[in-house]
Amino acid sequence: MRPLWIGPLTLETVTVPIRHLPARLEGCRVAQLSDFHYDGLRLPTPLLEAAIALVNQLEVDLVALTGDYVTHDAAPIFGLAAQLSHIRSRYGTVAVLGNHDNIRLGSRHTILGELNRAGIQALWNQVTYPLGEDFPIVGLADFWSRDFAPRSIFQALSSTVPRLVLSHNPDSAAALTPWRVDLQLSGHTHGGQIRLPGVGPLPALTQSLRHSVWSKLPLPSRYRRCAKIVHHWEWAAGLHAVGSNRVYVNRGLGTYAPGRFRCPPEVTLLTLVQA
Repeated sequence: MRPLWIGPLTLETVTVPIRHLPARLEGCRVAQLSDFHYDGLRLPTPLLEAAIALVNQLEVDLVALTGDYVTHDAAPIFGLAAQLSHIRSRYGTVAVLGNHDNIRLGSRHTILGELNRAGIQALWNQVTYPLGEDFPIVGLADFWSRDFAPRSIFQALSSTVPRLVLSHNPDSAAALTPWRVDLQLSGHTHGGQIRLPGVGPLPALTQSLRHSVWSKLPLPSRYRRCAKIVHHWEWAAGLHAVGSNRVYVNRGLGTYAPGRFRCPPEVTLLTLVQA
């Protein structure tokens, strides 16, 4: 079940203005990787190695990993964590888990433990401060998990303090609008994998057809399920405003069949500046 086409690895660069960003963090650079699905089928090892090498070449301040390290079985995390341990940045690597990392009983604890052993701060409803006490990093439980409970975490943070939030599923951005989220980093969508010129991600098109006069079209079941995978396909990739908050969605590295079209795997470089 190898994908027909993946496409070349791309580097996406974006500048994000942050209110009350500490002056010492002006120009802070964060690299993001997401959706590895490292199971021998969906992510060629040379592509993974190229992504890690690119991150290291960028010499960033912080690296953020936003989930789905495996697909079903947790066993591949041992090989993946060994690879990810080679990532270098000034203040280290932070990470959250995705829905695929929490499918099987015990997988979450195995993956969290192995990432931490690799020197990666793997978070599950936790706050960490690698960039200083005045710029917390919030790592949330996966949106589909019973543990997704952001209220107590955000209530413990002063509303005057800017923060970076890691949450695998971009749909969580809608649930986080009651609180300040200067920048949320997500993945999960793979960018839609197939992007049609002038239309955008194919899943967004099939989702809209489900609610139109064309709803009885014989669409493949894979695309009929897309509405369950992500509700807000308009946030499938790139930077988006959600109320007064912002979310950036990475297209990921791993690929499901039938492959990618006009939606290549991505390394993201985000530069934080004062608003």
